[in-house]
Amino acid sequence: MKRKLGKISLVLVLLLIVVLGVAGNYFYQVAINRGEEGPDLHGGGESVAVASLLETEEQQNRLAELMEWTDQQDFNIVKIQSYDGLTLKGRYLENPDSNGKVVILAHGYRGNSEQMPGITKYYYDLGYDVLKPDARGHGDSEGDYIGYGWHDRKDYVNWVEFLTDEKKKHSIFLHGFSMGAATVLMTSGEELPPEVKGIIADSGYTSVKDELTHQLKYMYQLPAFPIMEVTSFVTKIRAGYSFEEASAVEAVKKNTLPLFIIHGDQDDLVPTSMADEIYDVATSEKELWIVEGAGHTEAYTIAEEEYKEKLKKFLANSIQN
Repeated sequence: MKRKLGKISLVLVLLLIVVLGVAGNYFYQVAINRGEEGPDLHGGGESVAVASLLETEEQQNRLAELMEWTDQQDFNIVKIQSYDGLTLKGRYLENPDSNGKVVILAHGYRGNSEQMPGITKYYYDLGYDVLKPDARGHGDSEGDYIGYGWHDRKDYVNWVEFLTDEKKKHSIFLHGFSMGAATVLMTSGEELPPEVKGIIADSGYTSVKDELTHQLKYMYQLPAFPIMEVTSFVTKIRAGYSFEEASAVEAVKKNTLPLFIIHGDQDDLVPTSMADEIYDVATSEKELWIVEGAGHTEAYTIAEEEYKEKLKKFLANSIQN
């Protein structure tokens, strides 16, 4: 009888391992593997407030003018080699009045360098060059997986080197949205040259594990354990990083640069509490702005003029200091 129970237990254990392995690879394919389309994330899409705002005639006219301006700009395609041999590309807009000032804009999950037109124009109007890289596994850059900012942090160190060595820039800012915000936060923990003056993170998450756990709960109504651990293990094998190590919080603890954290108080995709956690562990000069009524990455749309003023002040103070 004991031998029979033992065999049954062994079969059940083996079956569980197989099921978890299948689940881990499935969630890797959904969340990590490169693809043209990703899942409909919980909290994604426009909020009612932004949708209503964008429907107004004034906003429609402003959007049309913005897209016309964007189409008229001469973006150059630039490229670098990553530490692991990938060709990474980006769109670079030179400003004749930059005087050595440049911003690197980091897009979000499954986005690309053609996005973020509004903030691109604003930086240009301030006299900045603008570099918009395609993250590894996105757009025109090589890579067959999404790094969620972790391996991308090393890529951004390389982009900074490109700007200092080839473009001779001396005042560099990193400004990211969503996954891009996590990317610049993770980059802030790396050894950066003095030419980098500050970090702006709009709607960034604390860690890959925290964000995927949040999504797993709402999209699949599943507990994090043990699926998250198994998927992390699969990711470590297939992409070379684990969810636990990919932490913006731990990176920010090492950051010495001025830090501006922006987040909407109605963000369901990346909970607003993550902004508070990142701000609390930061030890450098820091500022936190929670935007009332804004969902995920909606602060610029909801409060454009205030966003511009706060950003302009942060840039000026960071360069001066």
